[in-house]
Amino acid sequence: MSAASFAAVDLGASSGRVMVGRVAPDTLELTEANRFRNGPVRLPDGYYWDILGIYQDILAGLRKAGREAELAGLAIDAWGVDYGLLDAHGALRGNPHSYRDPRSGATIEKVHQQVDPARLYAVNGLQVISINTIYQLAAEADLQHAARALMIPDLLGYWLTGREVAEETIASTTGLVDARTGRWAPELVEALGLPAGLLPDIVAAGEVLAPMSAEVRDELGIDQELLVTTVGSHDTASAVVGVPATGSRFGYVSCGTWALVGVELDAPVLTDASREANFTNERGVDGTIRYLRNVMGLWLLSESLRWWNRRGDAVDLHEVLRAAADLPPGPKVDSTDPAFLTPGDMPARIVEACRDAGERVPQSPPEIVRCILDSLAAAFAETIDQAERLSGQPVEVVHLVGGGSQNTLLCQLTADACRRPVVAGPVEATALGNVLVQARTHGIVSGDLPALRERIRATVALTRYEPRTA
Repeated sequence: MSAASFAAVDLGASSGRVMVGRVAPDTLELTEANRFRNGPVRLPDGYYWDILGIYQDILAGLRKAGREAELAGLAIDAWGVDYGLLDAHGALRGNPHSYRDPRSGATIEKVHQQVDPARLYAVNGLQVISINTIYQLAAEADLQHAARALMIPDLLGYWLTGREVAEETIASTTGLVDARTGRWAPELVEALGLPAGLLPDIVAAGEVLAPMSAEVRDELGIDQELLVTTVGSHDTASAVVGVPATGSRFGYVSCGTWALVGVELDAPVLTDASREANFTNERGVDGTIRYLRNVMGLWLLSESLRWWNRRGDAVDLHEVLRAAADLPPGPKVDSTDPAFLTPGDMPARIVEACRDAGERVPQSPPEIVRCILDSLAAAFAETIDQAERLSGQPVEVVHLVGGGSQNTLLCQLTADACRRPVVAGPVEATALGNVLVQARTHGIVSGDLPALRERIRATVALTRYEPRTA
């Protein structure tokens, strides 16, 4: 087989999509089969994901994709840290909590009383942030009644195939994986008193998971066997595969709702300096390490727009970005502040943060947007500089991929702040990374990560931003 089509299910925290990738020796094409809304659902007792609605949207996308192309396979990637709990019969015990639910904020201290923070970092290599699965599990009231915990892409894969696994890149976001081995860390599992068997076997990215079940194929109207494979099931892992870098001296910003900023390494950095800087070591495809830090990302912008329009102010994204570009550099806020994590009146929080920091207070939507983008660019630059210093990995160019690569003002401000060229694109880096790893698993393409990235450079339009010296 010299050419094939693959379905890439790519789930972000604010939207999902089913993409069809056609791969041949000289071809790499993406088309969209279905795009749908996603986001945390607020109920009286907290924030949840509508996982059943997401599953139905995935099936609708796969049904359409199957009509438009003869699919050879599919794979799922999604945001990290969240999970669903199954009972002994394999049934979902309830809608998964969203990481934006404040329940886990109070459990950080509880976990650190069970495992010293320095020891915790020496094992899992993860930054301390309340969204991590390890802190969410500590907040579960009836965990002893759960038989299995499956991360979001693994849960959806289980519904498609009946097989329960933990793909390595998504497992590494839990805080329960040994950063050196990529296996579950018994020391942490025992310290937290997690039920036996709660965590499934870890499998690598780029493996055949199982054929889609006959029941699901019948529901989709697909006659042929359809293999479900693992890819970088954490969306950032697939996005980093989709970074069109040459060589190793690059930094990346995978910018969507969150911005994941860092470098690619061969081994984790578990030093005290790395822990104090709150850097994380997550698994990447082909045994790589994604050495990075979470920055709040375009959530600040999207939630501000949602709030303005909710209260009746008609704020158009493109118009407000044009107006922000005409303004001088604005005040800056700490975009990693937990105060910005939950949904709500984001513009008011930004104004309050500027006031508390003694900065000039932005008044209009364009001034607030300029503050957001200047703050994000500054955070990206600081994180890239720290990643270079702490890891010893030189960074000569920064690749900005994902939805943020379409924001020309953000890309230019990032180049200015980083004092390095910024290469923007591809927008669909995650879906491209997903499709290429699938194609390699099926034998359509071969090669290591540099070879896969060369395919992207040859087929995707990229934009380069040079830093301005003013």
